[in-house]
Amino acid sequence: MKILIVSQYFWPENFRINDLTQELVQRGHSVTVLTGIPNYPAGSVFETYRLDPKAFGHYGGAAVMRVPMLARGQGAVRLILNYLSFVVGGCLCGPWLLRGHQADVIFVFGLSPVTLALPAVLLGRLKHAPVVMLVLDLWPETLAAIGVVRSPRVLGWVGHLVKYIYGRCTLVLGQSRGFLASIAKYCSDTRKIRYFPSWAEDVFSQADLVPATEVPVLEGVFNVLFAGNIGEAQDLPAVLDAAESLKHNAAIRWLIVGDGRKTSWLQEEVARRGLQGSVSLLGRFPVERMPSFYAHANALLVSLKKDPVFSMTIPGKVQSYLMAGVPLVGMLDGEGAKVITEANAGRVCAAGDSGGLAAAVLEMAAMSADQRHQLGVNGRAYAQKEFGRSLLMDRLEILMLEAVSLYRQEKVKP
Repeated sequence: MKILIVSQYFWPENFRINDLTQELVQRGHSVTVLTGIPNYPAGSVFETYRLDPKAFGHYGGAAVMRVPMLARGQGAVRLILNYLSFVVGGCLCGPWLLRGHQADVIFVFGLSPVTLALPAVLLGRLKHAPVVMLVLDLWPETLAAIGVVRSPRVLGWVGHLVKYIYGRCTLVLGQSRGFLASIAKYCSDTRKIRYFPSWAEDVFSQADLVPATEVPVLEGVFNVLFAGNIGEAQDLPAVLDAAESLKHNAAIRWLIVGDGRKTSWLQEEVARRGLQGSVSLLGRFPVERMPSFYAHANALLVSLKKDPVFSMTIPGKVQSYLMAGVPLVGMLDGEGAKVITEANAGRVCAAGDSGGLAAAVLEMAAMSADQRHQLGVNGRAYAQKEFGRSLLMDRLEILMLEAVSLYRQEKVKP
């Protein structure tokens, strides 16, 4: 198939869409990516890209087309302009950049903001191709959950935009079963909704890893590692509350690997609370390096704020954590907590329950190495069964072919 991927975020930014693109090329498909200028999460254009943009025109055998857009910068206003600039750049420049390119199917990697799907909708009309959207963040619910938008009127406007986008997709894929009911509220034809979870990347199943040298080795210390985006949704205040309650326990160490809009706040808060001795902020690293950091972990931490929309979410890191074969400790509700419990891969407490998180960490630290090893084995087996990369890539190919068939059937209707 000729596949056009539309994603505001792409390599050298670290997202699963990079892995998906490589896999589709390896399976013999012709893949083109329409994306923006790499600037996530720091908010400034990557220096390597700025110095040599032409070096980023291909990735894993796929052609990469980049539309002009404003970097995220700092602050809410700049973020909104970043979102809008991708839409404008994608709609105005996308058709020109893709002139002469045919597409059998257009795939939208649907992180926030939902507006990133608008160029795909336009291109679907111009290219006479079906649009398949993978919904990874629920809008408008996410806006309300993280407090970005509180006005019911504005949320209503966003809801109408979501209806417009879903209505022009041939298939809408939800990343968790909990997403499906919410998607249905904004999708007039529920027959087009499918469940499609994130996959566990093969990089996290490596054996005989060399631990990252950036982490000092301390004998007799139980390491709790958090990896990924440092943002509002991850409820880092509650994580730090748990760390603060255990800061006099020299046997517990918290390792935080990642970056995001709350990184500066996190650095200041660690200093203010006097947690420098128990919380290590290690910064951001490429996804290929992450297994070497996981090698230091006795438990991998996943957390989400307490909100109905987040209870429907399975954070992408859960699949990676499970595949790594390291026990999980979760502070979250709903779908994510259910996965950890069903897998018997660790311990879970309610979202926002810092005391429960501290207790779960102490419980896991008190386990024997064999008990923790078994939890990791359970998690990896569950990931291979439910989130196996090859299995889900096969399913996505089938869904894309289904979208092509449905689109053609719709076109021939009298």
